[in-house]
Amino acid sequence: MLRRHWAGAPPEGVHLVAQSRRAGEGCLEWDPLDPDPPVRADVVLAFAGVVPAPGADLSLNVALGRGAVETARRIGARRVLLASSSAVYGPGRAVAETAPCRPVNAYGAAKLEMEEAVAGAEVETVCLRIGNVAWADSLLGGMAPGREVLLDRFTDGGGPMRSYIGPRELARVLESLARAEAPLPPLLNVAAPEPVAMEALLEAAGAAWRWQEAPASAVQWVTLDCARLAAVHRFTGGEGSAMALIAEGEGVKDAP
Repeated sequence: MLRRHWAGAPPEGVHLVAQSRRAGEGCLEWDPLDPDPPVRADVVLAFAGVVPAPGADLSLNVALGRGAVETARRIGARRVLLASSSAVYGPGRAVAETAPCRPVNAYGAAKLEMEEAVAGAEVETVCLRIGNVAWADSLLGGMAPGREVLLDRFTDGGGPMRSYIGPRELARVLESLARAEAPLPPLLNVAAPEPVAMEALLEAAGAAWRWQEAPASAVQWVTLDCARLAAVHRFTGGEGSAMALIAEGEGVKDAP
């Protein structure tokens, strides 16, 4: 989705090089764990990762994080923007980067281990604790024609609250972080400033959905304090609204 956005709205004065382990689609064919990168760059955007799936080796996230930093060192890059996740925190409201991390699943634990593995790297490394990305998440990304979505309803009558960011706004955030001249914090929450209710997203998307009673294991609140990010990237307001997030997928989201 980032590549699709940048194809139509390339950042001025920047040459972007996309990478894939597979040939085609206009990408540089290269394994990010290969110690001999075939390209030079000023900033490395390290978004390769292993997500939860049956049989997935989540420990590879640590190797990929280390590999990104080593790549940056070898090519003389000045900064690495490394994709971590808000899953490192566990449940919480307006969680800041200084809060203790208590991941509740193996994915969050693997991302936290990755952060610890690259701490103090020779190259400036910023671990981006990204919230839900609209259309890359399990809610919107999992919608399909004829499929009804079941949403947890908690004892207060509401559903899950999450910190989201749209793919186009995420691209603009990355541009701001890449261009920043002053050193950045090593840990940075990445989401729109205001959280959103998941039921509002489903309504805005025109999805077929209904409530189900939330199981005891369900988490209602995972929202981020993005004050650090707002000091580097200028939000204009409303980026986290349900309608704005739905519109962010236009032209960049995957086909259902």
